[in-house]
Amino acid sequence: MLLQRAAALEALSEAFDRAPTVALLGPRQVGKTTLALEYGRRFDGPVTRFDLENPRDLSRLEDPLGALEHLSGLVILDEIQRRPNTFPVLRVLVDRPDNTARFLVLGSAAPHLLRQASETLAGRIALKELSGLDVREVGVAALRRLWLRGGFPRSFLARTDAASFAWRRDFVRTFLERDLPQLGVRTPATALRRFWTMTAHLHGQVWNHAEVARAFGSSPRAAATYRDLLESALVLRVLTPWSQNVRKRQVKAPRIYLRDAGLLHFLLGIRTWEDLEGHPKVGASFEGFVIHELTAHFGAEPEECFFWRAHTGAEVDFLVVRGRERRAFEIKRTSAPRTTRSMHTAMRDLGLDHLDVIHAGEDTYPLRDRIRAVAASRIREDIPL
Repeated sequence: MLLQRAAALEALSEAFDRAPTVALLGPRQVGKTTLALEYGRRFDGPVTRFDLENPRDLSRLEDPLGALEHLSGLVILDEIQRRPNTFPVLRVLVDRPDNTARFLVLGSAAPHLLRQASETLAGRIALKELSGLDVREVGVAALRRLWLRGGFPRSFLARTDAASFAWRRDFVRTFLERDLPQLGVRTPATALRRFWTMTAHLHGQVWNHAEVARAFGSSPRAAATYRDLLESALVLRVLTPWSQNVRKRQVKAPRIYLRDAGLLHFLLGIRTWEDLEGHPKVGASFEGFVIHELTAHFGAEPEECFFWRAHTGAEVDFLVVRGRERRAFEIKRTSAPRTTRSMHTAMRDLGLDHLDVIHAGEDTYPLRDRIRAVAASRIREDIPL
């Protein structure tokens, strides 16, 4: 299968329209290097790439100014976390009056890396996250496989479900034992694996520091630290509650989701489609999968994404807020969704013009006035931007 990541390529081009340096961030194996090479292939001008996992390229950047100052066109710096001292040099280079270079830096997300990039290159860098594949990139016919295996390209493209599951097993081990320590994480891999597995069982639920800490046998502060670590590494989505200008008392704790459905299924021991359909977390898994699709569809940044839930039980699973515009979605794993009192309460209290119910069926149709049922397979076609 030939994967088309046209939207990600367009997002890179738009980022370079805003800044001379773009940082493309995401977990290992999510496709950053492949995307950068494709962008370079289409770039009109010279392209130079430094792979900082290659000892030769790493050595060349011992003196980053000397290695980079004479280059023009597109310069790709892959695995930039291995040479974070390069950021101050990039600031010097992009501030030159005669600068003709554009810098694309690739790295795994980490708090210190993001902080250093943002502080050193303030106003000169655009940060872009690369998530796993979505339906737009693989085609609607592959939706079920994408949901089961997740969006990491090698997991999705594996010859069999068993091979995909084995790839995810190896990824989790490498991520915990090598990738996170390279980012400065000193927490033992076994502890993080236990915690990550626990978050899989909490997927789609409201986070409670005290309860998680008791279950994990740690302090609430330690539980919060572990959660923040997985979030900053872009494998955990923390969806904050929307709480502005509404009349009712609301839930104030966030909800958590594993970003990739395939990793969720691995940590839950789900190997096949039959396993998934019979699992107690199938509904929560579908909800997280649809949230990933909606986020990709809108190109939504984390600070634009929310959920809403009042203490009365009324709720909205996913809310995109941009300025004064609010787009609300309920997510139901059924082929025949119905309207509920909760939906009407949410529309009234949030001041919504309309609400879409994303479901597992095949059609899009009206349910009630200003409420539609939208098929998950038709998000791209039937939900306007």
